[in-house]
Amino acid sequence: MNQGGVATANSGSVGVQIQRSRRLPDFLQSVNLKYVKLGYHYLISNLLTLCFIPLIAVISIEVSQMNIHDLHQLWVHLKFNLVSVTVCSAILVFGLTVYVMTRPRPVYLVDYSCYRAPDHLKASYGRFMKHSRLTGDFDESSLEFQRKILERSGLGEETYVPKAMHNIPPTPSMAAAREEAEEVMFGALDILLKNTNVNPKDIGILVVNCSLFNPTPSLSAMIVNKYKLRGNIRSFNLGGMGCSAGVIALDLAKDLLQVHRNTYAVVLSTENITQNWYFGNDKSMLIPNCLFRVGGSAVLLSNKSKDSLRAKYKLIHVVRTHRGADDKAFRCVYQEQDDAGKTGVSLSKDLMAIAGVALKTNITTLGPLVLPISEQLLFFSTLLVKKLFNATVKPYIPDFKLAFDHFCIHAGGRAVIDELEKNLQLLPIHVEASRMTLHRFGNTSSSSIWYELSYIEAKGRMRKRNRVWQIAFGSGFKCNSAVWEALRNVKPSSNGPWEDCIDNYPVKIST
Repeated sequence: MNQGGVATANSGSVGVQIQRSRRLPDFLQSVNLKYVKLGYHYLISNLLTLCFIPLIAVISIEVSQMNIHDLHQLWVHLKFNLVSVTVCSAILVFGLTVYVMTRPRPVYLVDYSCYRAPDHLKASYGRFMKHSRLTGDFDESSLEFQRKILERSGLGEETYVPKAMHNIPPTPSMAAAREEAEEVMFGALDILLKNTNVNPKDIGILVVNCSLFNPTPSLSAMIVNKYKLRGNIRSFNLGGMGCSAGVIALDLAKDLLQVHRNTYAVVLSTENITQNWYFGNDKSMLIPNCLFRVGGSAVLLSNKSKDSLRAKYKLIHVVRTHRGADDKAFRCVYQEQDDAGKTGVSLSKDLMAIAGVALKTNITTLGPLVLPISEQLLFFSTLLVKKLFNATVKPYIPDFKLAFDHFCIHAGGRAVIDELEKNLQLLPIHVEASRMTLHRFGNTSSSSIWYELSYIEAKGRMRKRNRVWQIAFGSGFKCNSAVWEALRNVKPSSNGPWEDCIDNYPVKIST
């Protein structure tokens, strides 16, 4: 249950909170040139492919303009110039070999699923506050703080908390935490396997991420045991990596699919609330109780060429940013014990500013990979003028709406979505999926970006060749991005999280 975003609240007795004045920094004020260089480095790494494209285009144009006589003359010329033919053939074979050996294998997203808990686990505002009071663990100041956080959080009345938290008193235990993990993971995987008709034995790679619940045997081992996966499966269990761990797990699966041919990879992202509920009065640790809810996703990836015909998306880019070398960034989301010895995750008052720096770094690197050349030239020229002449000109902030059709911003909290909408100059429809996911399901940690993608599909907005930007934040501090391209007009799969409620959205969220 690691935090990528928070809500805001005003209270005279609040010790540590995210205030309205603590906003993301204005990206217009500073952009670091070294991150632009990194983005262009990624671009140049594909230079060989880029060079072949104009060469092939020129040859195609020349050939199209030739008539039968020209082709005959060319044949006569080549027939009596064996050396030229041999050299040209060798160059062509060498070039094609280098291209085939170095080009990355495409990674396809065949399908994905999101877990939706049963209705009896819903936690309305009233029920949440009633149970919080009845536990006897919170003083009046803490109860009032939680009430204000809930009111301003952007969460609706139908989010879910685990069964152990519905009991009075709550009954967190290892057994209850395992039960929550099994219900979420197996629930998502059952839907995914049913929708794709994939035999579990055909899965060659399994990556599971969950930050705060890492039992022995691991969560990935629980899945191997449940579905009787094959003995040589490459399985990984990522822990402690926060709300952006889903993109990290995706990146790991992508790299593994470059090495292991003709196989499937499953990425399962979840968070466990049962053993990580905070029962103290440190206000910096109370915010997660108000925001985090039950959820999880399962994603099926493939490097099989035949799956391009049925896949929903193709993975285009993954860009990861880690600010852990900075002490403030490292400690801004920190699991620790309070003065009474109760464990929780504390959120620093500098969280929003740190998230802004990480985001700025990430999008500056991502820009050269995705933006139209016109936007890149405007951006780079203003940056160069500022760097060379120490001019007071503000850097040009590219319009990412020209690069992406849809945005899946991690539903970490209302404040995060508000500030990203402002700083990236997005329209309300671009952040609608994030706001509605936060309202309907709460902050489901690393899986939230998949609930958002499912919302866009359920609304019928995903068209062939549309590009999607998934962006998530997490402890460490990290900001990670994934870019997808739709391979067809995408319709929602069966048993989706929005299946019976999409017509009720969007809803107006009170300020």
